[in-house]
Amino acid sequence: MTKKSEIKKGDPETTGHSWDGIQEFNNPLPRWWVWVFYLTIIWGIGYTIAYPAWPLINSATAGVLGWSTRANVAEDIAAVEEANAPMNAKLEAAELASIPSDPELSGYATSAGAAVFKTWCAQCHGSGAAGAKGYPNLLDDAWLWGGSLEEIHFTVAHGIRNEDSDEARYSEMPAFGRDELLTDEEIGQVVNFVMSLSGEPQDASQVEAGSVVYADNCAACHMEDGSGDTSQGAPNLADAIWLYGGDYDTLVETVHNSRFGVMPPWNDRLTEAEIRAVSAYVHQLGGGE
Repeated sequence: MTKKSEIKKGDPETTGHSWDGIQEFNNPLPRWWVWVFYLTIIWGIGYTIAYPAWPLINSATAGVLGWSTRANVAEDIAAVEEANAPMNAKLEAAELASIPSDPELSGYATSAGAAVFKTWCAQCHGSGAAGAKGYPNLLDDAWLWGGSLEEIHFTVAHGIRNEDSDEARYSEMPAFGRDELLTDEEIGQVVNFVMSLSGEPQDASQVEAGSVVYADNCAACHMEDGSGDTSQGAPNLADAIWLYGGDYDTLVETVHNSRFGVMPPWNDRLTEAEIRAVSAYVHQLGGGE
């Protein structure tokens, strides 16, 4: 742009418009650039016709070619499933206890189970299966419901304390304080006794009284020596492994209000082969019985 008085001989023609004495040179774009621009417009229109493009209320235009990324992924998944079908059939037909002793089957189950675990289980149990507060560590040998391959398989298939499977593992600890089954004093006593089973109590003078409270209210599930009972899902209280924490305040909270962790059943989301694979994977992490 230039002022009218500044136009020199040899300058391009102007557009003929003037704004406060300022005129605009008429410098057309190079023809090759213009034709490329037109071609991109034509290409873009053709693309939106051939491929999914325009958003609608519930979907998008499908495109005349019928191309779909979802369909491509589904085809890839189907191809992998077809390739793995013989091994999955072998895995489903095998006795659970025999899987670890079959090198080919064990290797496949461990690899496939790792993929299942990272997809469906790592959100709660952690990517390395070390668990978190309220979510069991799957690397140790402290199992609430048993750590054999068969028991792990059953737990994965049916879950724990859910309302979706009639065969879900189920146990419920009484809320001794909330339901006024024990006084605050008695809860403090039994907590000190439980702490003494695997370490130092907060108040050693309450341990003896706590042992009586324990025998009357807790030993039926956790056993007289505190070793627990996997048939009831009652944890071992003498191994210093705590699902929610083993400090005094946390144990008081546990006894007062109880705990009620829930695990969903996976037999309605995973195939039998996938359940067996992830069970084998968890079993071989180091804590399987």
